[in-house]
Amino acid sequence: MRNEIKVLMICHGNICRSPMAEYVLQDMVCKQHMDSLFHIESAATSREEIGNDVHYGTKGKLAEVGIPCPQRKARQVTKADYEDFDWLLIMDGNNRRNLMRIIGSDPQGKVHGLLDFASRPRDIADPWYTGNFDVTYDDVVEGCETFLRHLKETGAI
Repeated sequence: MRNEIKVLMICHGNICRSPMAEYVLQDMVCKQHMDSLFHIESAATSREEIGNDVHYGTKGKLAEVGIPCPQRKARQVTKADYEDFDWLLIMDGNNRRNLMRIIGSDPQGKVHGLLDFASRPRDIADPWYTGNFDVTYDDVVEGCETFLRHLKETGAI
């Protein structure tokens, strides 16, 4: 019996991209009957939105596609999260720099961009600034799909 694969989605404020990625991945693994294999959460690199619920734009997009988005409170990633999670998936380069200030280093190679496993690795734009939750959602879906494919190809699931 394998241990759960623990995934932490990380963005700047933990109200737009990372909760979107958390709920999209959770929905994907549930639909593939793999939810018992995963523990998925999300967190922020900043303290700006701590305690706030998911942004209404993310809530609206997830509702539009039929993905549940329960009420939650943004939290900041901690150094202990590095030990607790197998995968720390960031949304952009700024998240990587800010995450490294918190965790110090990545000796176990746990930190990756969500789109690192895609055929065209890139950052996921922050809809807080762009206002475009559709593009962010499409990138998040691509990232989650290619991440799951990577886990399957490497025998992790």
